[in-house]
Amino acid sequence: MASTSIAERRAEADGSLEGWRTRALAFEAEISRAVIGQPHVVRLLTIALFARGHVLLEGDVGVGKTTILRSVAQALGGPFERIEGTVDLMPTDMLYTAFVDDDGKPRVEPGPVLRHGEDLAVFFFNEINRARPQVHSLLLRLMAERSVTAFGKEWSFPHLQVFADRNRVEKEETFELPAAARDRFVMEIGVDTPADPEVRRELVFDPRFHDVDGLIGGLKTGVLDHRGLNDAGRAIQASVKTSRTLEQYVLGLWDALRLPASVDVAIEGVDMGRLILGGGSPRGVSALVRCARVRAWLEGRDMVLPEDLRAVFAPVMAHRIFLDPIYELRRDRIVRDLCAQVFERVPAP
Repeated sequence: MASTSIAERRAEADGSLEGWRTRALAFEAEISRAVIGQPHVVRLLTIALFARGHVLLEGDVGVGKTTILRSVAQALGGPFERIEGTVDLMPTDMLYTAFVDDDGKPRVEPGPVLRHGEDLAVFFFNEINRARPQVHSLLLRLMAERSVTAFGKEWSFPHLQVFADRNRVEKEETFELPAAARDRFVMEIGVDTPADPEVRRELVFDPRFHDVDGLIGGLKTGVLDHRGLNDAGRAIQASVKTSRTLEQYVLGLWDALRLPASVDVAIEGVDMGRLILGGGSPRGVSALVRCARVRAWLEGRDMVLPEDLRAVFAPVMAHRIFLDPIYELRRDRIVRDLCAQVFERVPAP
């Protein structure tokens, strides 16, 4: 039998990716039936799925973070597990459950991480900042390696997507995520109350948005095949190209984040010489390029443009910029201004 030519394999991959793109857009449309007024958030979550990265949502109480993530899990399909972050949660609670059965005998059963074995598709950690650092450590292993050790053996989760949320208001009985854990989230996405008056009216007065379980339960499941996302993600990264000029632009943005004074970035009330403790890791910049490629693919292009980088820059990079502690209380405004000025100062190709 004749071997398949390179051109034939490339055409086959291109056709497969076109099918994936059609399903990705259908996935966004399905989520948007339950999540209105947040198209930017839905697009970023879709990018993260195909970039095979974990996501943290952050926003005020009641803006719909949990509804968004539950909608994504419903439309994605596949085994789904959820755990609530509490101050008394222990790492073992993620791995197994110990209880006394009806016969009075002690029993141990797999917990939410292990219940579905390696086919686990989505693990949702609600109110992640309420959990203790010991729990964050186990979660870091799960996100970084998609594996854990339990019951004397190694468990692998090749299809796993971790979603988490936290509210930015409450600070009591909460624990800040360590830098290493935050760096493992490919994106931190801010969720705000929609600004559109008609969307706000609909959220408040349309009864269908008052029954969240019914709203989410009405979504189609399995719009995307979670078992195929790894292959689709690899194909996207291989097929969407970056020019040499754009690569130099990315490196220029990275340098500007690390040394903002070198490109004349100035923020009122900030000593730019001491502002940055860490300006984004190589892993972070690699994630930026990975997400920009997916964004270009969703837009129907096979080449990354500066606008793709701009669209994902803040969600991918902002949480990877570590400031001098004296500026942390003003972090949101400072990092927002920093990112905006970096794009102004570094010439786009």
